[in-house]
Amino acid sequence: MQRLSSRILKTKVSSPRTFFAKTSCSHTFTTFAANPHIQEQPKKVIPCDFLKWSSLGFCRTSKFAAGFTPLQLKPLDSILDIERAKAKSPEDLASIWDDYHLGRGHIGASMKAQLYHLFEHRAANCRYFVIPLWKGSGYTTMFAQVQLPHILFTGLEDYKARGTQASPYFTASFYTEFAESKDLVLIRGDVVFTSKLTDSEAQWLLETIQSFYLNDVRYKLVERFNKEARNFEFKDVLRALNMPIL
Repeated sequence: MQRLSSRILKTKVSSPRTFFAKTSCSHTFTTFAANPHIQEQPKKVIPCDFLKWSSLGFCRTSKFAAGFTPLQLKPLDSILDIERAKAKSPEDLASIWDDYHLGRGHIGASMKAQLYHLFEHRAANCRYFVIPLWKGSGYTTMFAQVQLPHILFTGLEDYKARGTQASPYFTASFYTEFAESKDLVLIRGDVVFTSKLTDSEAQWLLETIQSFYLNDVRYKLVERFNKEARNFEFKDVLRALNMPIL
């Protein structure tokens, strides 16, 4: 599994006109349930090398989208120019994708196609898991719904109270367009509620859920949670993550 990174490339673009592949872009998002308390985030300086992103015709606006349409994959060709991406090496494509998504509630990552297929196979039989997220002097328990090509994270207490109507805090989508040609699966994460999760916390959740599904030892805990709930002990998850048992 490739970890999230912010590798810096030296890709250059000769003309500002190549910044975008399309003449206009729109981002329409909704949450599970309408929330009147969601406010538009203040504009921020776009991080990293914007010229580098334009080599793939990335389509990005300066307005942060505060929600996400669950289980509806945002088309990859609405994010980047797929034809330009085909000319990139897997390493360059992964690096550009990661850096492009840095900041403003977005996360970019990638993984080998073989690992994704293993992830997909295991998630088909075990769709749910719980992960402790450390905050301050304690942790909050996150509930993960793994229905690839999507993963939804929400607070366990919110899920217990509202079930499938609970709003996700963070979502991740997996794109397999380059799985065969480049042995690469691109991952896009969206923090739905920035008041609930920081980018670094969302990144940690994404890495951690993958580790539980792709590591044979840790996956036994996932299987136990889904198939042998009576024998599941949350403290075993804490121990696996080297967290104190409170």
